[in-house]
Amino acid sequence: MQLDIFSELQTGLPATEIDSKRLLAETLAQARAADAAGFGCWWTVEHHSAASFSVSSAPEMVLAAIATQTDRIRIGTSGILAPFAIHHPIRLAERAAWLDVISGGRLELGLARSGGAEWEAFGVDGDRTRSEIAETFRMLPRMWGPDAFSWESECIRIPPREIVPKPIQRPHPPLWQTVTGPESCERAGELGVGMLGSALFSPFWHVPAALESHRRGLERTRAEPASVNRRSAMFTFVHCAESREAAIESRAAEAALWFMNEAPSVFRVPRDNWLGLIRGVQGDGGASLPLLEGPESGPSEAELNDPVPLIALMNRQRAGQSLDPEEVFEVVEAYDTCLIGDVDACVRKLEAFEQAGLDRLMCLMQFGPLRHADVLGSIELMGKAVLPRFVQLGG
Repeated sequence: MQLDIFSELQTGLPATEIDSKRLLAETLAQARAADAAGFGCWWTVEHHSAASFSVSSAPEMVLAAIATQTDRIRIGTSGILAPFAIHHPIRLAERAAWLDVISGGRLELGLARSGGAEWEAFGVDGDRTRSEIAETFRMLPRMWGPDAFSWESECIRIPPREIVPKPIQRPHPPLWQTVTGPESCERAGELGVGMLGSALFSPFWHVPAALESHRRGLERTRAEPASVNRRSAMFTFVHCAESREAAIESRAAEAALWFMNEAPSVFRVPRDNWLGLIRGVQGDGGASLPLLEGPESGPSEAELNDPVPLIALMNRQRAGQSLDPEEVFEVVEAYDTCLIGDVDACVRKLEAFEQAGLDRLMCLMQFGPLRHADVLGSIELMGKAVLPRFVQLGG
């Protein structure tokens, strides 16, 4: 199993307080550290109007900057929003090819359907998005081929055109799809592309279930063999500290709660559906849900005392209550899908992902209001003490 970095370009600050220049400088410093530490790929998302949750509205530009300041680490999109109303396939193919050229052939291209508020912002017809992303995956290898490209379907018509530049990698950069549940995992496999999923605080059984869904889809793929990407990747919270006490002091566990609390309002999906991940409900993601109308109300007394300790803590945080860092850490520590702790704890949980058959774990290390110095220290410690031990375990 390979260890990667997953980045939301997250600050935990309101839009009026975000210093984009500082955020970029910190992100580049973290990427250089990840390159030196031995991480396999730096993945960056695309979100719009998400303020404190994600400033990554132009991931290709940030990845281009990272590519010029690193030597070995690959760069990935996880993923570019693929509905045609957001990105025309030609523009997507051109920008991706340039990223591959700029990085010297290090690009991993992931696409996402998006959903919810972003569909609303760009006027996306949600009913068409599955067909559109599927056609984009079929178009890209042909766009990057040597011949003039044309396409005609119910979704789009493209007259014969020369698409330039061409990527360096042959036959093309690996293709991935961001997935949100078993159905989308299976569809990614049918398209012959890798799956980019989320573990976060979901029960661990979700991991092998997602991998099995992807494998079932791959068995039915009609993609050209040379184009098929059979690999799987999932992201989750990772913060590695010198000791358990240092992990508690960093308040990384509270930052993880912040992330989980912000997501429903950012994507305007019902909180109960989002919390279903923690409760063990296997859905098919926010793209399949109705938009949440209006602002959320505060947590009720019953929600403050939810029988699931993690959800109760999240609701207490939402209510503005002071949390005990040690209590939060102990609750978070119980989740095998969340790697916050010392070196031995992180290695133990990594082993479980590897044994489940995951090809790549994408480490979300910059999340919520976690301090840059702590993020940088965690990346460097992973490189010094975790990655070498992990490779020895067979990764």
